[in-house]
Amino acid sequence: MGKWSFKIFVFPLLYFISILPFWILYPLSNFFYFIIFYIVGYRKKVVIQNLKNSFPEKSEKEIDLITKQFYRHFCDVIFETIKLYTISKEKLNQRCTFSDEAVKTLNIFFDKGQSIVGVIGHMGNWEWGAILHQVYFKQLITGVYHPLSNKSFDAFMLKLRSRFGGNIVSMSALYKEILTLRQKKIPTTIGLIADQTPPPENAYWTTFLNQDTPVFVGTEKLAKKFNYPVVYLPIIKLKRGYYQLGAIVITENPKDLADGEISRLHTLALEKNIQQQPAFWLWSHRRWKHKRPIKA
Repeated sequence: MGKWSFKIFVFPLLYFISILPFWILYPLSNFFYFIIFYIVGYRKKVVIQNLKNSFPEKSEKEIDLITKQFYRHFCDVIFETIKLYTISKEKLNQRCTFSDEAVKTLNIFFDKGQSIVGVIGHMGNWEWGAILHQVYFKQLITGVYHPLSNKSFDAFMLKLRSRFGGNIVSMSALYKEILTLRQKKIPTTIGLIADQTPPPENAYWTTFLNQDTPVFVGTEKLAKKFNYPVVYLPIIKLKRGYYQLGAIVITENPKDLADGEISRLHTLALEKNIQQQPAFWLWSHRRWKHKRPIKA
């Protein structure tokens, strides 16, 4: 899609959706759910197989229920994410919050000017969760993203994610940005989504949801290089359109842990988050497309 096509046709539609009130947005999401689940069947085989492999103890009826719950939630997240383009801080904070305990935990680091690595997964509404830091805390957040191939959509998402402030950088520019911030003595929260699929040969391998799973080691390498504490931020869906984030300290001293331990621990925290609310993780992602390499 070209730049002008996006500006003329797509952006006005996205903007129109973003200004709709939630009482209209969710019926639209219901209609979209009907289309992608019953008519298009978007990645339905992938979702069902992922669920069966992850929860072998669950019956066909249970898997079917979680599958439908996931697709309803997935459609909600799409419309909620578009809503971020125009939502006010006050309205977002009514619907997405940090728990009191999470605020206390994070402020222990922030009050002493400590940079941290904050890790989330594709749980609940991760886009709301990622931007919420900018609503709650004065400490700068440096959000890490992978540029989209479509430059127009990429620009739209960048504007959406940074509209309350913050510092959004690509993974390739992250280390340089951290060094610049350290030289200027500006503490930051480095925001990472750590449940994507890495190349198998460069990954940490563990058992996650009953399956051999590669894990990006970027979180661990980053934390150890700068000795930044690592905090996992679980996201819980309270009800439709309402979410709450917690804060679990993985380690305060990354350099003291053995190689692989940080990756294991934040992956374990994500697994517990998913098991608590299995319908609200991104099951359509082909998370297990790689096999563990066989050592010679």
